[in-house]
Amino acid sequence: MDKVEFSPPKIPSKTPYKVGLTGGIGSGKSTAARSFSELGVPVIDADIIARELVEPGQPALAEIVATFGREILNPQGGLDRSCLRRLVFTSEALKTRLEAILHPRILQEMERRATRLTTPYCVLVIPLLVETGQKDIVDRTLVIDIPDAIQRQRVKARDRLSDTEIDAILQTQSRRAARLAAADDIIVNDTDLATLQRQVEHYHQKYLFLTSQQRS
Repeated sequence: MDKVEFSPPKIPSKTPYKVGLTGGIGSGKSTAARSFSELGVPVIDADIIARELVEPGQPALAEIVATFGREILNPQGGLDRSCLRRLVFTSEALKTRLEAILHPRILQEMERRATRLTTPYCVLVIPLLVETGQKDIVDRTLVIDIPDAIQRQRVKARDRLSDTEIDAILQTQSRRAARLAAADDIIVNDTDLATLQRQVEHYHQKYLFLTSQQRS
């Protein structure tokens, strides 16, 4: 898969220790992020920022329309995500062009939000952290891992996607082994919510310790 080449913004050292949370589709990234948030940890989610950047009136949406045509808009003038998803999943070139529009803007906004924090650490949820070579913008990479068979079951039940659609999504993401190789820390999310939350609590304490060591 081709990667978008750009220089990630430098986040000043005064910002909190940054944990990059990533994982494949259906792995439980959002649930893990919510658990960190419930522990009082600021969470900056790339997907949420991406949705905000393509709201009507935003420059990113105007550039997407200029690139892909007005057919990717819904009748209300907003982005038709399903239409855009179909386009980029069928063309590597179009996917690369979309990434070139969004990724630098997303990273810039994540930087802006991180610089305003005063907490010991924060979590940056970046689904394609490994795929887009963004590890340098975080201090530590936490991968939410899930066996392939369970991943497919959860995605099919949650998103009501066909096997073909799931295959197309998985092809845009790193293989499980590649994500695990890039990980500093791993949460295995193959059982229940309570088990996931215990693992989040474990890493929460670990990151608090790491940040206290940095400050000492």
